[in-house]
Amino acid sequence: MSDVFTPIKVGTWDLPQRFVMAPLTRNRAGEQQVPRDLAVTYYAQRAGAGLIITEGTQPSAVGQGYLDTPGIHSPEQVEGWRKVADAVHAEGGRIVVQLMHVGRIAHPDNKRGLETVAPSAIQAPGAMVTAQGKVDHVVPRALETDEIPGIVEDFVHAARCAIEAGLDGVEIHSANGYLLHQFLAPSSNERTDQYGGSPENRARLTLEVTAAVADAIGADRVGIRISPAHNIQGADEKDPADVAATYGHLVDHLAPLGLAYLSVLADPRTELVKDLRARFGGIFIANTGFSTVTDLAEVEELVDGGLADLVAVGRPYLANPDLAVRWSTGAALNEPDGATFYGGGAEGYTDYPTLHGTTA
Repeated sequence: MSDVFTPIKVGTWDLPQRFVMAPLTRNRAGEQQVPRDLAVTYYAQRAGAGLIITEGTQPSAVGQGYLDTPGIHSPEQVEGWRKVADAVHAEGGRIVVQLMHVGRIAHPDNKRGLETVAPSAIQAPGAMVTAQGKVDHVVPRALETDEIPGIVEDFVHAARCAIEAGLDGVEIHSANGYLLHQFLAPSSNERTDQYGGSPENRARLTLEVTAAVADAIGADRVGIRISPAHNIQGADEKDPADVAATYGHLVDHLAPLGLAYLSVLADPRTELVKDLRARFGGIFIANTGFSTVTDLAEVEELVDGGLADLVAVGRPYLANPDLAVRWSTGAALNEPDGATFYGGGAEGYTDYPTLHGTTA
């Protein structure tokens, strides 16, 4: 018998199974980056995930990168998220918001002309989609040392807003080439102060943010996502010794905080990830689905094989609001429509049928 459908305690939450809904950007926020009523429906439909980790949500206006992503730093946004939280809870689910400051993966056109900041004034590769089309990322302004406590406070304020909204906690996004990962990666961090240079210094901001958020809302309501050596969006970590030193130091200092979980976007079969999991010593969420779709067979392999406590599942949840029911009964899955992943309205968002032939 597989352990995949057995309950597990994670932080303050009792979860019904060993897979959760991964964060999935959908670009459907309304004016002032407030979650719309469609988002209320979308997340409530997927409450059977047991734990939903929301789409990346900016902790400040400057922290926005993509078009129409939600924030959680204004009173209007708090009220929008309150509707989401209430709807998910009414369906028996739990939901945490992923706090994502994008740093240099941004463009002023997407955030009312606000500047772009980063650890160093190094332009990110690639382009950003704006309302006028794709444009190159701008050269960011390097944060001054005395500005960094303000970044920490932005995350703390957003975490408090999440609790005020009735959400169950937060996930700190220190992965995928965004701001905290930009500090971790030597290719995007050329600082000479206490936030740059050595592995210990490059890990400092992530540790300060996580400790401050844990202190503000309770460590058992806080998770963190990392992606060591993901080498994405110019946040390159190609020296194995440096990667091991940086993330070893990071996880060694996360472990005493008593966080709800550590989520790692990397192959959990590697010695690096096995070592990080052992160092953390708490609930470990594996996320292997960035380039390939995670299916039930892989979830079973990772959980039953002792490689993870839980698995974050993404794209199957886009098209299957009742994924847990489908997987547990062996029912066929809906196929997601890639053309509707980003932006738009209800199509490809809230109109996927359940096994009963209607939306959940």
